[in-house]
Amino acid sequence: MKRKDLRRVLGAILTAVTLCGCSRKLPEIKDTAAGESESSIYRIMYYNEITTLNYLQTGTQVDYALCANLVDCLVDYDSYGNIIPGLAESWTSNVYMTEWTFKIRPGVMWVDCDGKEVAEVTADDWVTTAHYVNDAANDSASQYMYATGALVKNAQKYYDYTDYLIKSDGGTRTTDEEGNPIEAAERVSPGEIGVVATDRYTLKYTLEQPCPFFLSVLSYSSYMPVNGDFLNSVGDMFGRSKENILYNGAYRLSEYIPQERRTLKKNESYWDKDKVYLTEIDARYRSDVLESGPEHFLNGDVDKAFISSEVMKEWMEDPEKADQVHSMRPDIAYSYFYCFNYDPEFDAVYEPENWRKAVMNENFRKALALSLNMRELAAVNEPYNTELLLQKTITPATFVSSGGRDYTDFDAFEDMSMQGGQDVEKARAFRDAAKAELSAEGVTFPVKVLMPYNPTTVNWDTECAMAGKMLEDILGKDFVEVQVVRGPDSGFLAAVRRSGKYAFMLCNWGADYADPETYTEPFSEGNTYMFWDTVSDPAIKEIFEEYVSILAMARTTYDTEERYELFSQAEALLIEHAIIVPYRVSNGEGYVADRLSQFEGEFAPYGLARERYKGKMLHEKSMSIEEFNEAYEKWELERAASMSE
Repeated sequence: MKRKDLRRVLGAILTAVTLCGCSRKLPEIKDTAAGESESSIYRIMYYNEITTLNYLQTGTQVDYALCANLVDCLVDYDSYGNIIPGLAESWTSNVYMTEWTFKIRPGVMWVDCDGKEVAEVTADDWVTTAHYVNDAANDSASQYMYATGALVKNAQKYYDYTDYLIKSDGGTRTTDEEGNPIEAAERVSPGEIGVVATDRYTLKYTLEQPCPFFLSVLSYSSYMPVNGDFLNSVGDMFGRSKENILYNGAYRLSEYIPQERRTLKKNESYWDKDKVYLTEIDARYRSDVLESGPEHFLNGDVDKAFISSEVMKEWMEDPEKADQVHSMRPDIAYSYFYCFNYDPEFDAVYEPENWRKAVMNENFRKALALSLNMRELAAVNEPYNTELLLQKTITPATFVSSGGRDYTDFDAFEDMSMQGGQDVEKARAFRDAAKAELSAEGVTFPVKVLMPYNPTTVNWDTECAMAGKMLEDILGKDFVEVQVVRGPDSGFLAAVRRSGKYAFMLCNWGADYADPETYTEPFSEGNTYMFWDTVSDPAIKEIFEEYVSILAMARTTYDTEERYELFSQAEALLIEHAIIVPYRVSNGEGYVADRLSQFEGEFAPYGLARERYKGKMLHEKSMSIEEFNEAYEKWELERAASMSE
């Protein structure tokens, strides 16, 4: 069964599917004993060093990935994405979903980097977190998780007040250094934030509005607990070294030498230690890991290696090597799409005013959208399993479902086909219509299309060049003149996308929680993606206002079926009018040789669950592509059945 066909029927078989064994099995597990055996040590190399262990402050994925193994959250996930008890044994909410009460698991201990027990985990540890994260002085990169979606009572107000105190030197100044007035903020104390411990093991969150997906917010670093006494004792040194944090997760950081090595050892005081099968993660720093990793894997020095596109070609020609390399499970936490910029701020040489007039025309946008062969573009990064990545919507397939129906199968998307092939005939028809309309408005041809790329992102330059050629080949160089431009090596987002210095560009968004609302953020008012909310063009303004109106209804609708229906209508509006062009999901880390299975351990299409080693076992060998595909298809069916229950 083709992957796209499989996804279409998942909803229909949720309650009837009977799971059966595949003809192949996962590679055998060599040793899952909990003792200090050589086979339970997972050896890897890394090249991106962490910036801090302060999980309440950091905003980088590298830091998140490490800290996810050191500190647990209120909730955990099983291998299919179902939320299960974590540090909270149980929870309840009021009927309005504005008050959530959690019973904290008693007897869970904080330990130091040597494994010595320091203190018990209590409900107060989450209160301390809320006070710390929402204090602007601590500059938490994930503070927004208290204000976006969840809207914890008074969290943003407290942040705004502390931010005002910083800018005004404690309220003593009314203007900044440039003489601009400093707007006063309402006084709010940390005790007014809607996070309280009603007793030692009972934690209560109060929200500004109902939030049916609140549990999915709780696995982010800004909702991880911290021991208040320890935090006060180390002060600004919190997270600066392995000695300056405490651990309650599956592992503790027993050794850390920056740009040399870090060692994670199983936390023997861990509350769920029977599900921790890897006793140690031995990670060595190598700046050339992408080049040297494959050889180290073949030599048995490490248990995981990233395989570049060039090396992949070589490995696929060698049966022994091909039997040990596979793609990653599609990462549905990240959606990729092509953006039009409706308020260009790029240099005059690229004719921003001409582009501004052209992009307001729907036929022009549709001509560009239907000229792209998404399948060929996606194959640049995933040539062997391209179909796994392609999407017909912005919100990825299998991200959320309701009533046995995947979100992407809701009625609003019924007439939308899977993206992939060009429609040359339609693209040229839209081109002809656009040219007639735009010529009458004074647009000159060819319209220059500025397409920047980030040179530090692997294959983006190749994909950008391919997309540009497709546009010119299908629509003609007398209609569009594509300018593929190399962007800066650092600060690309700030210098290009957020500054409006592009015309048409590949963009992405990562999900923050389990609700379609999370995929509306790039297109909502005040976004720094397309700036379509700022234009005065009547046609664009009408679509934007309709989009905002539907979102307003969706955000205040708490019946899941009705809520998803409204969000799907809003998203379909963007796609139907070619305001945005859906493309694909992420292919994760690309190709790997790895003795761990992606289908074991925790899973969630958001948050930190996928970063955890808990529940994973060391296998005798890495999967081949065929073994991976069979395992992935089996996992998709099992996940659908599991989620339906």
